[in-house]
Amino acid sequence: MSVKALKPITPGQRGRVVNGFDAITTDKPEKSLLAPKKRSGGRNSQGKMTMRYIGGGHKKRYRIIDFKRNRHEDIAEVMSIEYDPNRSAFIALTKFDDDEKRYIVALKGLKVGDKIVSGSKKSPDTGNCMPLSDIPLGTIISCIEMRPGKGAAIARSAGSFAQLMAKDGKFVTVKMPSGETRLILSSCYATIGSVSNSDHQLTVFGKAGSRRWLGRRPRTRPVAMNPVDHPMGGGEGRASGGHPRSKNGIPAKGFRTRDKKKASNKYIIERKKK
Repeated sequence: MSVKALKPITPGQRGRVVNGFDAITTDKPEKSLLAPKKRSGGRNSQGKMTMRYIGGGHKKRYRIIDFKRNRHEDIAEVMSIEYDPNRSAFIALTKFDDDEKRYIVALKGLKVGDKIVSGSKKSPDTGNCMPLSDIPLGTIISCIEMRPGKGAAIARSAGSFAQLMAKDGKFVTVKMPSGETRLILSSCYATIGSVSNSDHQLTVFGKAGSRRWLGRRPRTRPVAMNPVDHPMGGGEGRASGGHPRSKNGIPAKGFRTRDKKKASNKYIIERKKK
């Protein structure tokens, strides 16, 4: 994986850094695993705008990803590594012995021809999916379930990973990508290895159009608004806007909004460092 800085032959190319896509092996997705993806433009069923700064962008089709990895004991071969417009990570097309094909989130170092398997008591090789109780301590993991059988929920974006720290009875201790340390049921499944495309964070848009292609419209700064539109709006001259806060008045920059009586608080051992 690599990134390349483009030559400044136009103002939009100056300073632009794009992904080299070295790991990608094909540009044609598997048709049987595609689904239509409707664009809302930030509007709800009544046509009212409920999310600002969304709309336009290139047409996409959704790739159906196997987050559950529920074909236990069946060996699958990696057929290709592909680009997915719906996520920052790459995806891998896998094929089982009975010719069933499934997409999974591609792991760093996963190559075409690799054999992967899901199930308990397997070897902790990259791409294998195992219960947390069977994974050795200190292993780098990703695509972690929070509830058994519900499918991967944690560490799915490009370059992200978690680490298995300890085991205690029916729970294991996992250091999350955010830095938080928490308990997860040991019967939950996780995939060995870190997620692919770690160079994603090094890319630079270079021009406004690059964001528009992704369906992201220009965002208005709150201090440029009127008081009727935002708590930080208004004032004579160039006012600072006071304490940073959201449109509905909740302070930003570290204000704790988590419920002190939330049921899952008992599973959090250590909050993330600021």
